[in-house]
Amino acid sequence: MATIGETVLTLADWAKRLDPDGRVETVVEMLSQTNEILADMLWLEGNLPTGHRTTVRTGLPSVAWRKLNYGVPQSKSTTVQVTDTCGMLEAFSTVDKDLADLNGNTAGFRLSEAQAFVEAMNQTMADTLFYGDTAQYPERFLGLSPRFDDDTTAETRENIVDAGGASTDNTSVWLVCWGANTVHGIFPRGSMAGIRHKDLGVDTVTDAEGNPYLAYRDHWQWKCGLTVRDWRYVVRIANIDVSNLVGETSAADLLKLMVKAVHKLPSTSMGRCAFHMNRTVRTMLDIQAMEKSNVNLTIERPGGKPQTEFWGIPLRTCDAILNTEAAVN
Repeated sequence: MATIGETVLTLADWAKRLDPDGRVETVVEMLSQTNEILADMLWLEGNLPTGHRTTVRTGLPSVAWRKLNYGVPQSKSTTVQVTDTCGMLEAFSTVDKDLADLNGNTAGFRLSEAQAFVEAMNQTMADTLFYGDTAQYPERFLGLSPRFDDDTTAETRENIVDAGGASTDNTSVWLVCWGANTVHGIFPRGSMAGIRHKDLGVDTVTDAEGNPYLAYRDHWQWKCGLTVRDWRYVVRIANIDVSNLVGETSAADLLKLMVKAVHKLPSTSMGRCAFHMNRTVRTMLDIQAMEKSNVNLTIERPGGKPQTEFWGIPLRTCDAILNTEAAVN
């Protein structure tokens, strides 16, 4: 059984959030991550109560040159339907009422705790976008890696670019063209997009021994999923050996790999394209972008904010992408 301090806020936790004047201190979020993929994603309402169903054309009809006095063979196209499901990411916050009211700034104290819950949900969402595997965790949604994890048998093997790593300290770079007919986030039909928060107010809860007490309660819920309507608009540069990359010895040629990735896309005009990578890869590319001799990587300033681009496609930092990926076959 979990102890009190592991699941609910204690007096010691409360004291740690006060400044010397007794006010709720601004908490330095040292556990926060940068996951810019959440801002790039397009979100659309699914056509199912539990997700979204896409009809994909898998074959074209045959056509023929007709000779005089001869007919034309009948033919038809073929299609297949793919269903992507959503998951329900939820959390409850429970804070003893007297604990939150101690310094007279109940709202500030509760907000400091709410910020942590929102950050946790964002991190969990970003992690699932890349690594969610419904075969192991059916309550989640299917992420990108399980869809692009086999370069020998799966149809998506055509869009896996191998960087040569063979150990378990690999990472990936993802080129995604976000669009209504390519790849986008989904939420169930009839629901709402994004994180929904409900202040449950003061409620009676019980401690580990079953004894009641009053507490402020909050509920967060995010019904979300991912649909890859056209897998050709996702490219995974897999098996990037992190040790070699950082040590700059036998490192993968990231620029050449990114060129190959761009040419895998049927078009870059079908949506909003972006390269998603973790901080390790992003650092190496930004260093290269500073070299004047490199004309492929440029630093643009949309809205006055520096943004590194490769052939006009922005680079996005995603801390959720691991440096410990196993090698793709």
